[in-house]
Amino acid sequence: MSTIERQRLKSLMQREQKRFVDERPKSKALFARAGKSLLGGVPMNWMVKWAGAFPPFVREAQGTHFYDVDGHRYIDFCLGDTGAMTGHSPFATVKAVEDQIRRGITLMLPSEDSVLVGEELQQRFGLPYWQFALTATDANRFSIRLARQITQRPKILVFNWCYHGTVDETLITLKDGVAQARRGNIGPPLDPAVTTNVVEFNDLGGLEQALVPGDVACVLAEPVMTNVGIVHPAPGFHQSLRELTRKHGTLLIIDETHTICAGPGGYTGAESLQPDVLVFGKPIAGGVPGAAYGFTEEVAKRIADRQNLEDCDTGGIGGTLAGNALSLAAMRATLTKVLTKDAFDRMIPMAERWMTGVEKVIAEFALPWHVTRLGCRAEYLFSPAQPTNGTEAHGAMDFELERFMHLYAMNRGILLTPFHNMALMSPQTDTSDIDQHTRVFREGVKELVA
Repeated sequence: MSTIERQRLKSLMQREQKRFVDERPKSKALFARAGKSLLGGVPMNWMVKWAGAFPPFVREAQGTHFYDVDGHRYIDFCLGDTGAMTGHSPFATVKAVEDQIRRGITLMLPSEDSVLVGEELQQRFGLPYWQFALTATDANRFSIRLARQITQRPKILVFNWCYHGTVDETLITLKDGVAQARRGNIGPPLDPAVTTNVVEFNDLGGLEQALVPGDVACVLAEPVMTNVGIVHPAPGFHQSLRELTRKHGTLLIIDETHTICAGPGGYTGAESLQPDVLVFGKPIAGGVPGAAYGFTEEVAKRIADRQNLEDCDTGGIGGTLAGNALSLAAMRATLTKVLTKDAFDRMIPMAERWMTGVEKVIAEFALPWHVTRLGCRAEYLFSPAQPTNGTEAHGAMDFELERFMHLYAMNRGILLTPFHNMALMSPQTDTSDIDQHTRVFREGVKELVA
């Protein structure tokens, strides 16, 4: 197996940083100007994590490509970390937004689109009742609150190195078997171990042990782990997860915000899962803020039985802009005209081609890396074997090497997600985009191991 010489990696990174800065004077100037009004020079704190000395400032985006203010064209495999999986500004969504924005943006009243979107979600995911939010984080948070209310239990359970947005209670990890706040958890309101049990993905014994006391309101789970590399469930895991949660009176919330890449109905539809609650956000409205969360008939009845009309606006569920007319118009167009079965039938083969290209390079240079895929999402990880849980996946990460691979690609017109080595396909991604990534990936690897 080939190894990466660290001094060579450092030298190559310095070269790539210089190239990045030299070729982007306008982004550099905007970043310096932004530092006088924006914390860290960016509108959202994690934007500083892009591999360059500063993030490229975007001028415009369309389909699977975008241009920065310095005129560089990029093939976008990040796609807003799933938020733009539809491709940037899909025509049907843009048209719906243009039409709706003239008729009203937010009213705190329902529109016909809300009914049509609810019916579409019923068909895709098999859950009869739905509510709306602005982000999947909100939808997860609201679902947790409802689960606590109807079960009268205080705790939740998540899997180690999970991803559920910025929900306080999920920013937890295991260290030497002990639950504690995840490194980087900013100002947790209390020790998350007070509210949350955490076990390893695929660990059914640990799962049951955590459920036995009868104090867990819900298990909140991605059906496939996605934000620490792709970690697939072991055969039979989901059937056992469903059986154990029912056995111990615990609700099962499936978060499809990233795993919608598996198909029109996400992993739930592809594998016939049976969650009590399902959350879907990010690309649901083509990039316009929006999310949805749905319930079984039984859960909906339990919620309704505890609902108090006088207090229903002060219970910590919902928001003034949630379910607004503009978001719902965008959802309707995106679900019915963009994120269709035909679109996934184009996107998934592109991810297969991307995976094959990367695998050939890894084999050619005898690297101890591997590639995984879920639907139209694929990524490589710096370990020879596929991980079975979050700890194994996190242990295979290499921050310095990731930053080099990302910057090398960005300097050659390819954008990967800044958090790991993930590539996502949009309906507009084509074979030339994939083959260009394979060429650049090979060039970068060749320089690393030369």
